[in-house]
Amino acid sequence: MLVFNITRTHPVAFLLVGIPGLEHLHMWISIPFFFAYTPALLGNCTLPFIIQADSALHEPMYLFLALLATIDLVLSSTTLPKMLAIFWLRDRETNFYACLVQMFFLHSSIMESAVLLAVAFDRYVAICRPLHYTTILTKPLIIKIGVAAVTRAVTLMTPLPFLLRRFHYCRGTAIAHCYCEHMAVVRLACGDTWFNNIYGIAVAMFIVVLDLLFVVLSYIFILQAVLQLASPEAGYKAFRTCVSHIGAILSTYTPVVISSVMYHVARRAAPHVHILLAIFYLLFPPMINPIIYGVKTKQIWDHVFSLFWRKVV
Repeated sequence: MLVFNITRTHPVAFLLVGIPGLEHLHMWISIPFFFAYTPALLGNCTLPFIIQADSALHEPMYLFLALLATIDLVLSSTTLPKMLAIFWLRDRETNFYACLVQMFFLHSSIMESAVLLAVAFDRYVAICRPLHYTTILTKPLIIKIGVAAVTRAVTLMTPLPFLLRRFHYCRGTAIAHCYCEHMAVVRLACGDTWFNNIYGIAVAMFIVVLDLLFVVLSYIFILQAVLQLASPEAGYKAFRTCVSHIGAILSTYTPVVISSVMYHVARRAAPHVHILLAIFYLLFPPMINPIIYGVKTKQIWDHVFSLFWRKVV
């Protein structure tokens, strides 16, 4: 009789440490996290609802904003509840497959970069080709852009869980992080992990550099078109429509740049420094983007005010 010795190549669960070295401050650290998550949750739930409810907002830019808010909502809701459970309830255990799912959604937020590029394209057409705006940015094209953004992110991130599933984890089960970040999990794996390292860096560089390059090119053409307008006031009004988008770009890419610079400059810094920077990168865009678009986009602000006024009256 043959006996098959089936061994498990991965642990049943991981333990999320939280912020190594600051465990005694977890309760205090959770307070700003909670107050960052609350506006992120409310803002990113409200924005798509308002855009869907008001037919006047069924324009390309607002549809892209609704998609951006949905991405931010998924990003924050995938990670923050578990982080707060670690800080408040010391619930550190996470199932292996739940960890991979969290990691997939976390890193699939790279589609946010594609949406920001789509909004840049929208502003380029609106300012540089205003007479052709409705014929270029049709509803079928908007749907194709949205599908392309989602497909690209899913295609690039789908290999990660399968790559991690094949490893044997002989370096323990404690992940020195608040959530299942790809490289934090790779550090626990035994064997040749060079492909995971290269793949993660290559995808990040491909997405950030390529998308940001096209965003910058779009704004170069926009500035050229604005400077050619006869009236400075007309140029100011045209460029003002880009302010909220520029704010969203800065809120998304600035934490990435800061985190990357700090990683290389302060390579020997305590682990909690890098983890706090990573959390800042995770929390800041979902929290600030609804505020940027709500304040700077008059149609959205007017709709919010009308809803509030209607309830009061």
